[in-house]
Amino acid sequence: MNETDHRERRILFITCFGHFMSHFNMLVFPAVLLPLSGHLGMDMADVLGLSFWMYLLFGLTALPWGMAADRWGPKPLLLIFYLGAGLSGLCAAFFLDSPLWLTLSLAGIGLFSGIYHPTGLGWISKEIRRVSIGMAYNGMFGNLGLAMAPFVAGLVNWVWGPRVVYAVLGGLNLVGAGLMIFSPKSGSGEAAETASREGDGAIRAFLILLFIMMLGGVAYRGATVILPAYFELKNQDIFQWISGMGSGLSQNVLATAVTSLIYLLGMLGQYTGGRTAERFELRRSYLLFHSMTIPAAFLMSVTTDLPLVCFGMIYFFFLLGMQPIENTLVAKLTPKKFHSIAYGTKFVLTFGVGSLSVKMIETIKTNWGIEMVFPALGMVSVALVAGIVLLILKTRNLEV
Repeated sequence: MNETDHRERRILFITCFGHFMSHFNMLVFPAVLLPLSGHLGMDMADVLGLSFWMYLLFGLTALPWGMAADRWGPKPLLLIFYLGAGLSGLCAAFFLDSPLWLTLSLAGIGLFSGIYHPTGLGWISKEIRRVSIGMAYNGMFGNLGLAMAPFVAGLVNWVWGPRVVYAVLGGLNLVGAGLMIFSPKSGSGEAAETASREGDGAIRAFLILLFIMMLGGVAYRGATVILPAYFELKNQDIFQWISGMGSGLSQNVLATAVTSLIYLLGMLGQYTGGRTAERFELRRSYLLFHSMTIPAAFLMSVTTDLPLVCFGMIYFFFLLGMQPIENTLVAKLTPKKFHSIAYGTKFVLTFGVGSLSVKMIETIKTNWGIEMVFPALGMVSVALVAGIVLLILKTRNLEV
């Protein structure tokens, strides 16, 4: 292995664990939503509202974090991420009985977790030669974080309760701070071979892409925040069948385990998306992946048990699998020196504006029932696909 390969592997090692933790931090809360509702004696919709600032700050702070990463480099920013999220997780465990302090602790988790995406993805886009494959591997570990969060949280909650869940979250983030000693110094970014586009055409294309990614953030956050509770309420026959086998597991553990299985399949979607981005035209690949989520979303609203799980697998395979394609498009349409800012702008919209889906789902659940959540997300994806068609039409003369 030459020096460049060794350096790239170290960068991927650090960024992949960071991506794992950023999504782990965000997906623990949905997994303990119903247990927290019982612990606090509050309605599920009200407890869901406690997480709003966490998801909002996770997105809204991405741009300033991205500007800081372009100015000072990725290493100090990632260290702040691990330390801040770790201490906030421990505070959430300590203040679990107070809705106000729990909200503030969750907000801290979101604030510091917002560092990762503009910082880590910017580092990869600048210094990994095969950007699409680097994004794919990084995305797979993000998916592993999505998968492990509900499983670990559900299991720990079953044995020790939600307080220990957040203590574990804090500890894992502090482990990440220790791993930073293996991080290489940030370089000049000469390794990456992705050609960034400049000029009015690329700027217009990036603005259209920002609108598309904002809608994608609504679909992503809405689906991930409701999925464990949705499965817990809609998969009763599966739970009764497994309970009849004498497993003794709670419905929450089983629902989070099914959620984890779906996110693990999403890792294959991420790898598929990365390979697709290398071999085929990016914009049309992006259109294909998002189009596949629409029928799956509507079918998830009218099915239960095993059919629901199957359609959930299809939905998240493509919803998560499109991310390496999308992230490569961002790198293609922006100057390399501003990649962290570009990713920061993306995640302000995808995770910041996307956090409004928490309020949207709260309203839908209260007024029309939980069954209407996925039809609403399906309509968001319809608008998103229309935006991709517009992107293709407006960039016909732009080589991407």
